[in-house]
Amino acid sequence: MYIRMLNQADAEQYRELRLQALRLHPEAFLSSYEEEKELPLDATRSRLEPVEGRFTLGGFNAEHELAGMVTFIREGREKIRHKGNVFAMYVSPAARGQKLGCALLTGLLARVRQMPGLAVINLTVTANNLPAKRLYSTLGFTCYGTERNAVRLAGGRYLDEDLMTLVLS
Repeated sequence: MYIRMLNQADAEQYRELRLQALRLHPEAFLSSYEEEKELPLDATRSRLEPVEGRFTLGGFNAEHELAGMVTFIREGREKIRHKGNVFAMYVSPAARGQKLGCALLTGLLARVRQMPGLAVINLTVTANNLPAKRLYSTLGFTCYGTERNAVRLAGGRYLDEDLMTLVLS
């Protein structure tokens, strides 16, 4: 397994893994499979273009297949530019249990610690996603609240989301 920053050349693999994530775990993402499958590949290419304060890391298996991903986006407005957010964290079922999630987040944290003025990293996680919450806690994130009924799934079922933060030292 190895980690690297994704770019436009990774768009097809990223899109495939992203659609898998949305299909297998619709409760874990705000986007839906139905919405994302209609997006053109150029939209995915654009998302993957690293710009200041925004990047996506990919985790690859021994066959050089994308097996995991995580995105970081720094806030852009001056008064909240000291904060950034983790989005779209996903590890494929075949790669779970191999510490890829930990490697992705460790790589993300190493990169963001190099950003001048960045002090806080936030993320949200479905409240019942215990493996993800354990991983985030292991890396220093703490829960500071729960948003009740944060996500509404098809069929009218609601899910709570835990709000987690990491203060960079």
